[in-house]
Amino acid sequence: MNIKHLLFGKPFPTSSAHHERLDKIRGLAVFASDPISSNAYATEAIMRVLIALGAAALSFTLPIAAMIALLVLMVVLSYNQTIKHYPMGGGAYMVSKDNLGRGASWLAGAAILSDYILTVAVSVSAGVKAISSAFPEQPALHEHRVLIGVGIIIILTWLNLRGVRESGTIFAIPTYAFVGGVLLVIAIGLIRHFGILGSPLPPRIDTVKEHGVTGFEYVFLLFRAFAGGCTALTGIEAISDGVQAFRHPAPRNAIITMRAMAIMAMSLFIGISFLATHTNISEQSLLAEGTESVLSQMTRIVTNGVPGGGVLYFWVQTTTTLILILAANTAYADFPRIAAFLAQDGFLPRWMSRLGGRLVYSAGITSLAIMASLLLAIFGGEEQNLLPLYAIGVFLSFTLSQAGMIVMWGKVAKLKPGEELKTQVTTLHHEPDYHIKRIPSIIGVVMTFLVLIILAVTKFREGAWIVLAALPLIILLFHIIRKHYDHVAHNLRLSGLEPAALRDPADVAIVPIGGVHRASLRAIKYAIKFSDDVRVVQVVGSQEEEDISRQRWEQWQNVVPSAKLVFLHTDFRDFLRPLVDYIYSVNHDEYPGQLITVVVPEFVPDSKIANLLHNQTATMLRLMLRGYEDVVVIDVPYHLRKDQGEHSDTLPEPASATK
Repeated sequence: MNIKHLLFGKPFPTSSAHHERLDKIRGLAVFASDPISSNAYATEAIMRVLIALGAAALSFTLPIAAMIALLVLMVVLSYNQTIKHYPMGGGAYMVSKDNLGRGASWLAGAAILSDYILTVAVSVSAGVKAISSAFPEQPALHEHRVLIGVGIIIILTWLNLRGVRESGTIFAIPTYAFVGGVLLVIAIGLIRHFGILGSPLPPRIDTVKEHGVTGFEYVFLLFRAFAGGCTALTGIEAISDGVQAFRHPAPRNAIITMRAMAIMAMSLFIGISFLATHTNISEQSLLAEGTESVLSQMTRIVTNGVPGGGVLYFWVQTTTTLILILAANTAYADFPRIAAFLAQDGFLPRWMSRLGGRLVYSAGITSLAIMASLLLAIFGGEEQNLLPLYAIGVFLSFTLSQAGMIVMWGKVAKLKPGEELKTQVTTLHHEPDYHIKRIPSIIGVVMTFLVLIILAVTKFREGAWIVLAALPLIILLFHIIRKHYDHVAHNLRLSGLEPAALRDPADVAIVPIGGVHRASLRAIKYAIKFSDDVRVVQVVGSQEEEDISRQRWEQWQNVVPSAKLVFLHTDFRDFLRPLVDYIYSVNHDEYPGQLITVVVPEFVPDSKIANLLHNQTATMLRLMLRGYEDVVVIDVPYHLRKDQGEHSDTLPEPASATK
């Protein structure tokens, strides 16, 4: 059985691509897992900053969460319009490309790609932390978090290489199980908090005193808390990036899914933020790394004393772990698509734009896994160390997307009824209510830009500078790759080509051999078919070696009578350099400006493992000849078989020649 098919499944025909698209249920699980999972740490990110002001400052958690929820509303409304007008997907990259120019599109592409790499690293790190929080008596889980995280990334990569629909089906159950479990905890917590049923929640006890922070530093910390909570917005843009992953009508299904995602995610966020500030969360845990998460503590307190509370707690912890890990799947769904768009435009390697056997961008998926694993290892598998890097790319892409939409609405405003405008990537039509539809983009671009500045300033020293420094490097990479493809296109162009400029093939064929045997005789016979001047060249290190080959040649010369045998002697045990020098001499001195042909005999072992036992001379020769523009290399394979006696070549060697 084919191992590749066993691991990843049999390849799908291109005609079945529409069957692999996602419905709204699976689409929500794939694309919403990131923003939904952010609820496991977004509230904690706010509280970890506010605790520096003292326990009383934790009361700001809910107002900050409400402001973030309002920001989510504006962003979602703006992205709804993005999906309608750019149904091919690509989100901020396509919008920027169409309205803000190449530089802005590069910046958007760099921001989105870096964000998705961080999404995988942060989500998996947070998932591993959830596991260690559920089993605090097992310190090994925390000590080996990097190895565990990399292992999880490998599993996610394998699942996604099997196909989008298959991975969506697998991920739907834990996603909805997490949402249901946390909503149930929130409901029980609210019921107990307001004293409707059961025993009331234990009152919160302040253990951290005020630190006397005032003035600018106080405001600065509030802004930092707001910036930390904005991680709740990560993944909001994912659906606009992957519109074409949905079933038809793709834009409509994508918009419905995005709205459902926003309602679901913000309900969880506000609910968790409320209960976290009204339950007796350990404030000391907010001051230390590697401690039990806020969601875990809140769930434990709310379910304590409730019938079946222990089961519910482990339900939430288990599904939290799964949703945090599977949140990385949002990146697996979108990173390869954005990379494919960039590759099609010549800013990333072309091979990243090709679909694999399971109709997914396999190269993009694999690249994402490698980069995320490296990042996770560098930062020790601690998601709080990665969060300062996380939101920069998110809000930069938000800002560019909405700025691009404002420019787009300006184009729409100039259209008269019945008119249409074809841009680089879409077609715009007259819309009489454009002035209302562009309001969310105007409000959104102001808010997201302010958040971007806050993030850059407040988290600069914590690590945000790494992303800010990396973005220009990624853009430089785009520029270098595009310059290379432009250079290739310039060299391959047909305009201005004169027929006389095309080089003619020379009537000569050089067959390098290591000895006279079945494989070399096959290559010589092949060369004789298209050349009258066939030179069989062997590099020898001694006269004895030449004599043996000459003896065998004389026995078989009648089979290849027109070929000429040439010996090159070497005293330095380097058999390739004399051969390459001879080929260069023939090309440069005898046939200048013409193409000469080198026919390379190569025997192929009957197993890949057996191939390791040979010195790869033919492979090295091909690599050395690639630098010569007038040399054409042809491989003539000779397959070795265990049953060689039954299926031998048409030229069996006589007994005297086999010694």
